[in-house]
Amino acid sequence: MLGQLIKIQQMDILIISLISLGVTGLLAALILYVVAQVFKVEEDPRIDQVAEVLPGANCGGCGFAGCRALAEACVKADNLDNILCPVGGSEVMKQVAGILGMEAVAAEPKIAVVRCNGTCEARPRTSKYDGAQNCQIVHNLYGGETGCPFGCLGCGDCVRACQFGAISINPETGLPEVDEEKCTACGACAKACPRNIIELRKKGPKGRRMVVECVNKDKGAVARKACQNACIGCGKCQKVCEFDAITVENNVAYIDFTKCRLCRKCEAECPTGAIHAVNFPPRKEKPAEPKPAPAKPAEPKAEVKPADAKVEVKAEAKPAEAVETKQAEAKPVNQEPKVEVQPKPEAEVKQVAEDKQQTPQQ
Repeated sequence: MLGQLIKIQQMDILIISLISLGVTGLLAALILYVVAQVFKVEEDPRIDQVAEVLPGANCGGCGFAGCRALAEACVKADNLDNILCPVGGSEVMKQVAGILGMEAVAAEPKIAVVRCNGTCEARPRTSKYDGAQNCQIVHNLYGGETGCPFGCLGCGDCVRACQFGAISINPETGLPEVDEEKCTACGACAKACPRNIIELRKKGPKGRRMVVECVNKDKGAVARKACQNACIGCGKCQKVCEFDAITVENNVAYIDFTKCRLCRKCEAECPTGAIHAVNFPPRKEKPAEPKPAPAKPAEPKAEVKPADAKVEVKAEAKPAEAVETKQAEAKPVNQEPKVEVQPKPEAEVKQVAEDKQQTPQQ
């Protein structure tokens, strides 16, 4: 009997505990429900619709934390002028504008540009790094394996940061190269570069653009010693530009892609080849100018007579003959010609004078 009573008491305690926990949970659920209803935040259903249209890369190239944050910004914005999904481009923004009942402004496509042309040949190594292949670590430790403290380190942080496989390191040059077909201009590679060599620029008409592929801020002689392709800040490109698209600051030139008209005059003027014309057709070589034919002797003009020139030369050499020539020209037609009397030599004149003096004496 005593054992049965003990078991009954234990069952009662268990049942009471379960009932107490159930009631407590139910009360807590009711309280949470009331609080959720009071403080609930209504979300615009269009956010989900916009988020479904976006590519979902969550690259951060739009300037927001992810595609969901971009969708919220699009719904809350009054217009889409300053909002762009670089991965989806204009097509995606048109769909977003259709959902929100707005107009999408056509944005010019951009592309990542590597502003360094310090190839292995142009920028010889001065040391060898043996450590973690990470650009940020190498940048913090020292200037790199070459003499240029501003150039590409070649460790591939930009390659690892790209989610689309649009950038790779060229083993021959040691520099990153961007695949224009795959690049979405998300900016992840630009953020990963510790030396700010990669820049987002307008793709340009037909993919053509002018770029100064150098960021070296040292003076010309120092920069040239570190890299044969470096910009020396001479300012020739700035002088030849008719659109004020080029500025030279801190010993390095920069082309403003919003002002550049792609005339290519700066490329031809650059003495080191730091300015590159991308995706342009090769320049047409100017045909060789024909050599000028040997000049023919000028025909004598009517005003200047060769005979007169000869007369003048003779007049200088023999003034007596010139006088006689002029007198002969001035003679009338019927006048008899005079006999020219040539002057006798001085020796003969003296001999004649002595003969005359001796004759009277005889």
